[in-house]
Amino acid sequence: MTADSPDASARFLGMPKVDLHRHLEGCLRLNTMIELADEAGLDLPFTRKTLRPRVRMQPDEVWNWENFLAKFETLRRFYRSPEIIQRITHEAIADAAADQIAYLELRFTPATLARGRGFALREVFEWVEQAAAEAARRHSIRVRLIASVNRHDAVAEAERVAAIAADRTHALVVGLDLAGNEVEFPAEPFEGIFRDARQAGLHITIHAGEWTGAESVRHALEVMQADRIAHGVRVMEDPSVVALALERRTPFEVCLTSNLHSGVVPTLAEHPLPRMIQAGLQVSLGTDDPSISDIRLSDEYALAVEQLGLSEVSLAGLILAAGQAAFLPESEKRLLELELQAALLARV
Repeated sequence: MTADSPDASARFLGMPKVDLHRHLEGCLRLNTMIELADEAGLDLPFTRKTLRPRVRMQPDEVWNWENFLAKFETLRRFYRSPEIIQRITHEAIADAAADQIAYLELRFTPATLARGRGFALREVFEWVEQAAAEAARRHSIRVRLIASVNRHDAVAEAERVAAIAADRTHALVVGLDLAGNEVEFPAEPFEGIFRDARQAGLHITIHAGEWTGAESVRHALEVMQADRIAHGVRVMEDPSVVALALERRTPFEVCLTSNLHSGVVPTLAEHPLPRMIQAGLQVSLGTDDPSISDIRLSDEYALAVEQLGLSEVSLAGLILAAGQAAFLPESEKRLLELELQAALLARV
């Protein structure tokens, strides 16, 4: 959960963690939004009382992808200055560190952050990178950044984002992500952009098999050449795609509560995570949008064990698998793995 949410079970809070799937735009603290609306004098069409249901999934609303994505419409109203963008970046990393996350890959959408005030895309990259580097030092957490583009945005804009990301691999940027409305917007228009990004040295992660079926995962693997699949839980609908993912040893970034809130699964009990693990797929657990779902990674670990029946040994395996799937050089990845192993053994 974010810093203004209730504590998770200490049993899972104390575990070392890796989060490979967390969106900056879904990390805004509720208290920060209230402060910004009050102190910065933002002209926003809601009150303290009505803000929460605009930015967080509620028990009494329909849980589907339309309502889930609608939360971002309100969140976008807050990206009004470099200072605000840097503040939310710092707070997102501080919250991850407080949850005992050892390594975080934070994905951000430069075009979305730039659009509200017409900022230059390159400046947005610089603001997020500077804040992320400073927060990582202050809170003793490893952080890397993934630039994300939305399927429903202009292809030309995505091309500019990818080009800037490729120029900044010397900094914290390690990957390019395709996200957004998978139902109404296919990935095909972005194929060339992601091919060029891979050739430029960026790692590739693709949102696929979340709101559409296993063929979306196949396209991400065969055509987009994804290093990892974001969500991908519907891969289980087609054994041939499962076999393809196994052959390529492709990691899947699974986000339990997000899948429930966005209507991917009707109930948590029906989540395919246990079947994915049983099939031999490499799986990690992530948070997706912790503020929208009001969760921490600790809570996702608790759900996996207490609701889906994973053992703590299996959970430790997922943590190590996440470390192995990190977009890091092999030497840094090995160091992270050794640190995770030592921390997990210390809990035994």
